[in-house]
Amino acid sequence: MADRVLVVDDEQSLRKVLAATLEREGYEVEVAVNGEEALAALDRDGADVVVTDLVMPKMDGLSLLRKVVAKHPDVPVIVVTAHGRVDSAVEAMKAGAFDFVTKPFEHAELKAIIAKAARQSDLNARNVVAVDPRFRELKGNGPRMQKVLEMIAKAADAPSTVLIQGESGTGKELVATALHDKSSRRDKPFIKINCAAIPRELVEAELFGFERGAFIEPELGCAASGQLRQAACNESAVT
Repeated sequence: MADRVLVVDDEQSLRKVLAATLEREGYEVEVAVNGEEALAALDRDGADVVVTDLVMPKMDGLSLLRKVVAKHPDVPVIVVTAHGRVDSAVEAMKAGAFDFVTKPFEHAELKAIIAKAARQSDLNARNVVAVDPRFRELKGNGPRMQKVLEMIAKAADAPSTVLIQGESGTGKELVATALHDKSSRRDKPFIKINCAAIPRELVEAELFGFERGAFIEPELGCAASGQLRQAACNESAVT
């Protein structure tokens, strides 16, 4: 059977374009103009994936998301948001959104996310936990670990900074590595820095570099303080 996608948007042209695009991909598509209509359709006919806009009359996308998560927790919800509403997108992710896409979006990008959500929906229906090979270093099948893996998958490509907290030895570096590996930046360098081992005065230089002589006071010919001053003086004496 074809996966069923519920598209929710008060913009008629966008609904039609998305519906036509997804039907060409083999999906069964139903459309709704607002959150209330979407909930009624979901209760009546069900769906494998919900794609919803954020700003809509009667019931906005965020309210719809919360109700879907509460009533139909196995149905992934993809949130579509306009540029400049990234804060709302982050709030949606915290509320349980499967992913979010910013307008204007590439149809190929949205189709890829919907396909991924449809696979997850199928796994949810069969109570199967997806095992991502990039998570093989993170051990554990308990509900708390699964929650961590879900958060990593959701946050990996979010355009925001991620703060990882935990006691020593709990796997913060493994989580950071998993976030990088799951993101679209996975092919870019992943630099690990031990900030605790770098003096506060040298953090900026360590991260961004410095020019030769940057730490030398012109009137003394020596560095500003401590070991840097002694090193600069020694160098001056040698030269």
